[in-house]
Amino acid sequence: MSLLSKSAILGASDLKHEDVEVPVWGGTVRIRTMTGEERDEFRTSIASNNGDAGVPIGKFSAALLVATCVDEHGTRLFTTEDMAALQAKSAASLDAPAAVAMRLNGLGSGAVEAAEKNSVSGQSVDSGSGSPKSLASP
Repeated sequence: MSLLSKSAILGASDLKHEDVEVPVWGGTVRIRTMTGEERDEFRTSIASNNGDAGVPIGKFSAALLVATCVDEHGTRLFTTEDMAALQAKSAASLDAPAAVAMRLNGLGSGAVEAAEKNSVSGQSVDSGSGSPKSLASP
């Protein structure tokens, strides 16, 4: 596999989406991966800074759906002003789209393991990134 150029990377269409059936809402919701900027903003918004500003853990699903629910053109359906309205929806109805959003965006406990399984390493064995070996004999 060849190395990518700057233009190849910046020109790649890499924002994937998945449609999720939500029967209780009577249809399908489109969940999209976040851009790097959106994911950074999302992580910042849910960060707990000793009680300072941030999204309380109880608003996690609503905040995640605000960041990832899009229309057929990829435009977000919701803004942060819609979080309270989303929170008023049944928890069960939020579960499926939130689970898909977490999976698509590499959030959650299995994200690191999945990323490691899906990555292909081009590093050489002697890349210098490993732990130094002790020169002393045991």
